Amino acid sequence: MIHPPQLPHPLPPSMFYFGAKLPQMRAAELPGMCSVRVQDLFPDIPDPIHRAGEDTTPVREATEAALANVDMSMIDPGDTVNIMCSEHGFALMNGDAYADVLKTIRRIVIERTGATRLRLVMGAAGTKFEQLEIIPRFGLDEAFEGHVHSFGPNDRGIPIETEIGTIYGVRRPFSAQKLIHVHYDDPRELHFHRINGRSLKSFTMSYARIETRSVFHNNFPTRSANIIPRAIYESKFIRDKWAFAAVMSTTPAGTRTVDADNDLMAMDRRITMNLLLNYGKMIELIRSFPDCFTIHDDTRWMFYQHAGGLCACTLYESSHDHIDLEIPAARGPGFSDRRIVKDPVKAVLINTAWKFPPCAEINIGADPDVGRDLASMSPTLPNQHVYWGKDLVDAFNIAVDKAGTDNAIIFDGSYGAINMTVPLAEHLIAQAPEVSRRFEQELLPKYLRQRNLTLGDAPTLVPT
Repeated sequence: MIHPPQLPHPLPPSMFYFGAKLPQMRAAELPGMCSVRVQDLFPDIPDPIHRAGEDTTPVREATEAALANVDMSMIDPGDTVNIMCSEHGFALMNGDAYADVLKTIRRIVIERTGATRLRLVMGAAGTKFEQLEIIPRFGLDEAFEGHVHSFGPNDRGIPIETEIGTIYGVRRPFSAQKLIHVHYDDPRELHFHRINGRSLKSFTMSYARIETRSVFHNNFPTRSANIIPRAIYESKFIRDKWAFAAVMSTTPAGTRTVDADNDLMAMDRRITMNLLLNYGKMIELIRSFPDCFTIHDDTRWMFYQHAGGLCACTLYESSHDHIDLEIPAARGPGFSDRRIVKDPVKAVLINTAWKFPPCAEINIGADPDVGRDLASMSPTLPNQHVYWGKDLVDAFNIAVDKAGTDNAIIFDGSYGAINMTVPLAEHLIAQAPEVSRRFEQELLPKYLRQRNLTLGDAPTLVPT
């Protein structure tokens, strides 16, 4: 079950990287690294239709099949139509699949409705600068005939009247007569949505003003925070403009299919089933990690980088079972622990990542350029330490020494397999059978009951 490391997809140039350059060496090339395939750990994870670097034709075909069951009669030929997306989707498996989902939706809508005034509107987490790299890289400007607009949380707002009061969205994504919401279902920021309204999260974290995002992050325990995006989606303002939603559905092995529905809440139930069935065991396995350190070697912010389809933030928040709705939320009112990196992670080594203030007590740069970037940013934690090596191999040795362990996992955007050190691989292989048994017999029945779901609610998503 232990294999040679899986070489990650090539990194694109980016202005956002620490050190502002591509690395000379990928972390998977470090001596002593290996990989474990997620389907070896859990054979019931379904085969994917696409992974990074593979032909995207199956993704386009899955999008066409999903849209065949969607009613588009509310879209008139003269309507303006906003296809709303989030820049994080382009971090999944090199972004090609998500880009093709968006392009295919545009083509099918034009063919079926006669509408030609379609725009792609892309929400960004912090700034609008991401569009400078994403749009040309995926040919979005050509595909949408120049009608591509990016927006951030500080852009001009618009009041949205909801049953819980006035909430402020960003004006740009809602500036059309009809709206199409295109998302992805990896369990990103599990500690916020708790697989409880995953498909709604964008209405706060992509399409809303910074004030609304702050309410979501800080004013509610994480389970009840989901009332904010749901209130926006169910508002008369949105319902009057609503057309349909689509989601690129994934598993730890890769892209599985594309789903679409006029009813976002019905689609959300299927997304919930997919996440529980196909990610649940991997999430529980991560919760068994011993002391370790992480190596970051991909595009985007370090806590959104993937290993075996799971974001690093899943590991950083793994001391708490966020799926169990009977357990109080870890981030409630008055929550004071703002660390992103928590036990069992003792240090982070950054080979490549988008710049973000150092967020661990021990931060290591892969070379002097990355290290100096880390050191120059304002410390966010007391007793924070920054080190760097002369190269990645030297930095790895520093990480082993400072973290006090040789258990290391690489977040390099991988799906299908996880790159790591051999001791950690041996630990995961040993833990997987008991995790599988406990999840199937104890955890999954409880998680489904809490959400009023049964396996029969989504028979096409049950692993075979």
